Amino acid sequence: MSTASFQDREETRLILASASASRAAMLTNAGLTFSVEPSTIDEAPIKREMTARGAAVAEVAERLAREKALDVAGRNPGALVLGADQMLDYGGKWLDKPADRAGAAEHLRLLRGRTHHLVTSAVVVRDDQVLWHHFERAEMSMRELSDAFVDRYLNEIGDDACRSVGAYQLEGRGAQLFDRVAGDFFVVLGLPLLPLLGFLRREGVLQR
Repeated sequence: MSTASFQDREETRLILASASASRAAMLTNAGLTFSVEPSTIDEAPIKREMTARGAAVAEVAERLAREKALDVAGRNPGALVLGADQMLDYGGKWLDKPADRAGAAEHLRLLRGRTHHLVTSAVVVRDDQVLWHHFERAEMSMRELSDAFVDRYLNEIGDDACRSVGAYQLEGRGAQLFDRVAGDFFVVLGLPLLPLLGFLRREGVLQR
């Protein structure tokens, strides 16, 4: 948990319904006071259902963010709960986090030399009410990667390759994978931080 010298209403609890270290670091660095309680929902049935009805990637990301927030809000009456989800959109299809190093290598070889999109969605709820939601896309143009580079990169980052969709974290060695990135850097890291801070100011949680 972080401390915030300019937090306005200490009585308003903010909970991050995510185990993402990157999201927690963004909130901490922005000076927010919050606690972390990852959601325990099973994402697989939701993804199967939405795939079957041809849902767009952005719709799936927002649904998952909302379900995560509502799950945690049900155990924390009155708290503001932030749920978030990020999906990798590759030509209208999505890639999940790789299960292992072999999967990470497969994803990188699929994406190299091509452009894909990261779709990041965030939802804030109180009890069973959605108070705010937002999603943004970032366009990621990956350079041509040699097989030797892919192997070296995965050796260097180890299990971190399985923590994020696309097998990369742009704030680290993942920056070496790209020729061009178009979009909000915070969105790439997994949270539309600036719109979120605007909502929290309007809600009175942060000073205007």
